[in-house]
Amino acid sequence: MQFRKARLEELPALSHLCLRSKAVWGYDRAFIDACRTELTLGADDLARTSIVVAEVDGAVAGLYQLDVDGDAAELLKLYVESTRLNGGVGQALFTAAACEAKDRGATRMRIEADPNAAAFYQRMGAVRSGSAESGSIPGRYLPCFECPLS
Repeated sequence: MQFRKARLEELPALSHLCLRSKAVWGYDRAFIDACRTELTLGADDLARTSIVVAEVDGAVAGLYQLDVDGDAAELLKLYVESTRLNGGVGQALFTAAACEAKDRGATRMRIEADPNAAAFYQRMGAVRSGSAESGSIPGRYLPCFECPLS
């Protein structure tokens, strides 16, 4: 698996990957459409955050988006291509994001997770720290996690 920075011209394709990955949880079309804005990566995201792509055999397998501010990092997105689920891509992306955050001076990483991904983040060592309202679905609350980066 190779990691590289995302390129501007591939952001539409990466946004579609996020939507496909979200849909594996069985959400209907209306739900996915409601998430579209939040899951769309734009030039401003590329300029202000780190977006890293994982490739396997030259094909995009997943991505993460990370924002680091001082000693705090936020994992904004971690999505795996639906055909690559349960193959270690998510774990590799999480590890790479945590390493990048730590290398950039963060001591902890915050995550707002889809409820279906909560068990994954707990397996990665993150601890439940509360909840936050979804940016896409009013009245829906997402579990929040914090992962120490020691």
